[in-house]
Amino acid sequence: MRILVTGTEGYIGSRLASWLLAAGHDASGLDTGFYRDGCLYMDPLGAPRGVPTIYKDLRTVTPTDFEGFDAVIHLAELSNDPLGQNRPEITFKINHEGSLRIARAARDAGVRRFVYASSCSVYGVGSGDFLDETSPTNPQTAYAQCKVLVERDVTLMASAAFSVVFLRNATAYGASPRMRFDIVLNDLCALAWTKKKIAMVSDGSPWRPIVHVEDICEAMRCAAEAPADAINGQVFNVGRDGENFRVREIAQIVAEAFPGCEVTAGPPSQDNRSYRVSFSKIATKLPGFQARWTARRGAEELRKLFERIEFSQDTHEYRPFTRLKQLKYLQRTKQIDDDLFWSPR
Repeated sequence: MRILVTGTEGYIGSRLASWLLAAGHDASGLDTGFYRDGCLYMDPLGAPRGVPTIYKDLRTVTPTDFEGFDAVIHLAELSNDPLGQNRPEITFKINHEGSLRIARAARDAGVRRFVYASSCSVYGVGSGDFLDETSPTNPQTAYAQCKVLVERDVTLMASAAFSVVFLRNATAYGASPRMRFDIVLNDLCALAWTKKKIAMVSDGSPWRPIVHVEDICEAMRCAAEAPADAINGQVFNVGRDGENFRVREIAQIVAEAFPGCEVTAGPPSQDNRSYRVSFSKIATKLPGFQARWTARRGAEELRKLFERIEFSQDTHEYRPFTRLKQLKYLQRTKQIDDDLFWSPR
């Protein structure tokens, strides 16, 4: 298949591109390029090498950009809650309206499959029970609200000629060339390596499901390849049931993978986001998918990577690896404007 990945220079996209290439697909990318100056290590098959990429803001795409592709996997949005809350109105312009623009352009260009990277954050505050794809959504942030809106509006575009599928990813972790240290397990591993101490600012009681980036990539490959009647209009939570943890449990798993690391807890947090998620549907209903990673194995993977690349505190704190820090830098240096468009030279 010819597959266009939006956000191919992002955390997941840079891994997904090489994942699709390895599966025999012809992968291309579309990306605005905000994070291109940050690379934790080189992947010769993935971004930024080996994948032809269109550098374009998703708010300006046209059907011409999607001509000749069999499928679009859409990742390119402002990527987490702090980033979304920084400028909520711009978040809605990019994550909701921009994503609809991409879906319409792909449909009008004759693309037959649209895979959307949604998020388990749409559940927001859970009852304590395991939430599945039929559970009510309860988004607490602009980022999560946009995910709900895109799912609602793109569902209406589904047809026999344009299959759409929504993958609600658990919180990602794992190694990527375009690394992120603003997500929980990755950041805790970096602290364990550089400081030998994880000092949590809260008591770590909220629940979070987590999933390795490779399992996300595999879910996206399967969603792109599956028969249309297996996925069209469907929502799948992406992860595995045994990988729901309290944050303090994630910290303890990380500490055990980094010998000599100490863990301390803080007071209860005012952040009320806490949810446990069921992943039984994707395990039984998405053809070919199987989640293979565990948090413990992921923490060990990062420890080995940090040792190999001589990981340091300076690298941990390097701005492109924290999305909000990088965008504030680009704005401060007038490389992008207040609306996150690239500034003229």
